[in-house]
Amino acid sequence: MARAGEPLGTAARRAALRLLDAVLRRGEPLEAALAQATRALHGGPDRGLAHAIAAETLRRLPDLDALIDSATRQRLPDDAKARFALRIALVQALSLGTPPHAAISTVLPLVDGGPRKLVHGVFGTLMRNGATLPEVPMLPGTVAARWLAHWGEEATAAAARAIAAPPPIDLTLRDPAWQGIDAPMLMPGHRRVPAGSDVAALPGFDEGAWWVQDIAASLPARLIGRGTGVALDLCAAPGGKTLQLAAQGWNVTAVEVSESRAARLLANRERTRLSFDLAIADVRHWQPAAPAQAVLVDAPCSATGIFRRHPDVLYRATDAIVADMALLQRQILTRAAGWVTPGGVLVYATCSLEPEEGEAQIEAFLADHADYAIEAPHTDDLPAGIVAHERGWVRTLPGALSADGGCDGFFIARLRRASA
Repeated sequence: MARAGEPLGTAARRAALRLLDAVLRRGEPLEAALAQATRALHGGPDRGLAHAIAAETLRRLPDLDALIDSATRQRLPDDAKARFALRIALVQALSLGTPPHAAISTVLPLVDGGPRKLVHGVFGTLMRNGATLPEVPMLPGTVAARWLAHWGEEATAAAARAIAAPPPIDLTLRDPAWQGIDAPMLMPGHRRVPAGSDVAALPGFDEGAWWVQDIAASLPARLIGRGTGVALDLCAAPGGKTLQLAAQGWNVTAVEVSESRAARLLANRERTRLSFDLAIADVRHWQPAAPAQAVLVDAPCSATGIFRRHPDVLYRATDAIVADMALLQRQILTRAAGWVTPGGVLVYATCSLEPEEGEAQIEAFLADHADYAIEAPHTDDLPAGIVAHERGWVRTLPGALSADGGCDGFFIARLRRASA
């Protein structure tokens, strides 16, 4: 709600500031912080604007800060409200198409009692000097260095290009033969629609003909394939892989520790009318009634592979977080290994671009589990343009499928347990 005397739209900018503070200072996920940060806003459009400003600021943060630093004699602290206000004003004027006078007038109230003249002066100087943002954003320095060391210049440069704008939206079809949407198809059972599409207005939404799922995120369940036995989907929310397994004929039990995240899974179950059981439990302490023919470990991770949709992950995924996630993954994977029947399949996946959560995890697992071996995917299991590593696992890097709109960063390994 706007305060007395403030320009119209200031409340949305104040909410954007709260969102940025939640991500950059407190390390919260942008989506998780959204409800609390926008609680004072009464309209959906204002909430959408606050989210758009915050997300675009995170996409462009190093370049915005470079502009600010070029126009100040003394560097503003990273957590200074003046810096946050300038980031919000500049990203609106230089990236979101907001007229400069509106961009600055709606952020000045955010620094009431503070350096309003400084904020106004720095913004004015940059506008008069013709400030622009580069077409290809700069990645955060620590992330760029880490990915450069792991994946090289080409993939790191592709990541910078990929973060410039939200990616297209992928749909996984309940029935691969469904023809209700005329949109590009990267492989059977998939459709790709433009970024920003109103998902709920697309054909087939009410009938549950599909669900939103990046093409890379659909590959783990595709590697399990069709079946009629028991399948476990561990750490299942938001549930796209659970729905895939159910649509592929499996008798699925999904396990998810978070009740709030499981709510989305249940909503999709109702919409798609697919059948599966749900257990709200911590996989580290849960026990299935019997072994399963297929187990999918969609492990919690740093989520750096989904940076195109969620740029906040690049500021939250510290080395310490990656190490903590790798430990949790190892615990879950080791526990899940005992739940696969002899001859059954275990698929491990993370939406991470960190080797500690992918390649290194599987190498360590295989060293400790002689009864498991990697089973490389068949050509038909993967979309054209994505090939398995020589070791048999699948790694999607920035730049993959770039001609078709790209895909998320993922690591996937299909492991076959030896027959008794």
